[in-house]
Amino acid sequence: MSTDETVKRVAIVSRYDESDAIRLAGRIQSHLESKPSIEEVIFDHDTASGLGTGGLPIEALRADFLIVIGGDGTILRTIQKLGKQIPVLGVNFGTVGFLADATSENALAMIDEVLANFEVEARMRLAIHINGDFLPYATNEAVIVTTSIVTTPPAKMFAFRILVDGYELDELRADGIVIATPTGSTAYAMSAGGPIVDPRVDGTIIVPLAPYKLSSRPWVVCAESEITVKPIHASEGAAIVIDGQYTQPVRAGDTISITSADEPALFVKTGWHFYKRVRIKL
Repeated sequence: MSTDETVKRVAIVSRYDESDAIRLAGRIQSHLESKPSIEEVIFDHDTASGLGTGGLPIEALRADFLIVIGGDGTILRTIQKLGKQIPVLGVNFGTVGFLADATSENALAMIDEVLANFEVEARMRLAIHINGDFLPYATNEAVIVTTSIVTTPPAKMFAFRILVDGYELDELRADGIVIATPTGSTAYAMSAGGPIVDPRVDGTIIVPLAPYKLSSRPWVVCAESEITVKPIHASEGAAIVIDGQYTQPVRAGDTISITSADEPALFVKTGWHFYKRVRIKL
């Protein structure tokens, strides 16, 4: 699809604690506004403040294309806050930046390539409920951990049951559990010993954290399955953390339900292939 048919309004969200990132946002704005096909470039409040212009809450952004300048945390936080999903191109201004295909050096050239052949890739997200209450979607993972969110020392391990479509997968004691998408397989799940999964695979990854049982191993289950986690015993420090951005306490007796979300995260396709990204960045 050509840019004339699809991309007329572009949104930019940047890290606002880095002056170089804000300056890059300004250069990208000028570059886009020089193109006849682009009708408007808009910003979120924080980025706009750094540029001395007006902006919108991230939740209110509406555009054909969204450029996020920052690391994976900035990208995940932006995707989580969006009121309506917009195809994202990440420009790395963090450390690994696994979700960011562009760098500050090649950002303008990659934006031109994307606009010349605009294609979108849908990535599955996780829909999470606790006792029926809906939590934010997860693009990378939902992590249930025992480490206290209030004090520094780690809490004791807790016991929980894991069910898939109503069938018991495991009952174990552990420091926690990671439930990840294929996109999130290269994040916390990988660090905890889980597999790297091609984002084109329709599956959900389950990785126990330091389980006190030799037979407890990572699983990849069908993305259409419903995963249920039932804490049997949990300390006051237990919590569920979604994409490192949202935290909520978890208690014994809670029922945590995780399914594939109806609304996927949208990423702009670039020339970066997944296996090339893994080889270079990891």
